Amino acid sequence: MRHTVGKRERLAAIGSMGLSFVALILAVELAIERFPNGLMIAVLLVFAALLAGLGLVSSGPRRVGWLIGAALVFGFTVGTLIDNGSSLVQGLATVVCLACSFGLARQAFSVRLPLPDATAPEHPVLFYNPKSGGGKAEKFRLAEEAKARGIRPIELTAGADLRQLVRDAVADGADGLAMAGGDGSQAIVADIAAEHDLPYACIPAGTRNHFALDLGVDRDDCVGALDAFVDGGERKVDLAEVNGQVFVNNVSLGIYAEAVQKDEYREAKIKTLLDTVPQVLGPGGEAPELEWESPSGRKHHSGAAILVSNNKYRLGKAVGSGTRPKIDDGLLGIAVLADPATAGSRLKSFQKPWRDWSAPTFMVGADEPVAAGIDGEAETIEPPLEFGIRPRALRVRIARQHPGASPSAAIPEGFFPITAGLVRIARGRPPVDGPVTKPNPGTAE
Repeated sequence: MRHTVGKRERLAAIGSMGLSFVALILAVELAIERFPNGLMIAVLLVFAALLAGLGLVSSGPRRVGWLIGAALVFGFTVGTLIDNGSSLVQGLATVVCLACSFGLARQAFSVRLPLPDATAPEHPVLFYNPKSGGGKAEKFRLAEEAKARGIRPIELTAGADLRQLVRDAVADGADGLAMAGGDGSQAIVADIAAEHDLPYACIPAGTRNHFALDLGVDRDDCVGALDAFVDGGERKVDLAEVNGQVFVNNVSLGIYAEAVQKDEYREAKIKTLLDTVPQVLGPGGEAPELEWESPSGRKHHSGAAILVSNNKYRLGKAVGSGTRPKIDDGLLGIAVLADPATAGSRLKSFQKPWRDWSAPTFMVGADEPVAAGIDGEAETIEPPLEFGIRPRALRVRIARQHPGASPSAAIPEGFFPITAGLVRIARGRPPVDGPVTKPNPGTAE
């Protein structure tokens, strides 16, 4: 399915290119005017970032030392700018122009797809967690809004078995299943919807709503998402699984997985995650040894961090990073952080500290049960961990007013393709040739 380019996207593309050009002129002028200091500033900022990275993978006095070093280098760099007021303003203007350019580029590449028509279900059901997302279901009166649309609401109370509630609803004749809650709950409802070939709607009433984002559901429109079962369009997306358990986003092993196992994680997420980094990456890391095989067939042993996702994430990019361009590609995404023994050396040599690829299956071995974060929920999995993908197993309904695809679905890979894409958008043409999602069988693109 292809998308059309509107006036807003064209203006965003023109603005992005214009601000990038201004930032380039300012940066070149600063480098020439203050040569060699202008070039030294850039080198020192990169060095400060490197020291900060080394601090994250260290603990105790070493962490403090690296972070203090990063702060000193950054402070010295700013100090070299401050000795000339005009240079400081020019440097800050360059950063602001770049930041605004990236924001406009993301807006320019945003996709709004005309999804194929689908018959509205006659007996749809909405399951909602009143506590999820800080109480979004109650704040937006989702139960009342669902009833007004002919959708039967079922509240998920404390101690209730969501999976059983959904199965009971299907047995009672439900022909459409929607979930308003976190991504762990979304996975349960999506699994049963796929099992019975029923349409499913993701209502973004959780905290972060990553699945909704990559599906193309507007995360700021909980109520409007209910219209998916009124006159919404339909697309088919993949589901992933580990040892038979379905997940919609990802399974994390290592740093994040170890952090979410801790009781204090919910109250102090950042602190707990930072404290966990040296436990896994530092000398004598506590995480179990994980065995896995790279695409070349080479066997590895690592307890650092492994992320297996339902389709591949866009990582380390200035535009669209942290989202999945596709969710109907029929492949898992695998990203592995460098081994603990080499993490520091990779940072020192300015190498990307992770490797990532796609595959239909993936296996992780271990000598003991493995702590995992499955769609953000803490669990323990018995090895071996066997990952697989269920291509286009889920029929997703999406409201007409929502985008219908990931914000990175139409972003090309690489600087020059992105630039060419912005030029195409500015001219009113799609940034890439061909469909950005796979068309449903029997429907026009």
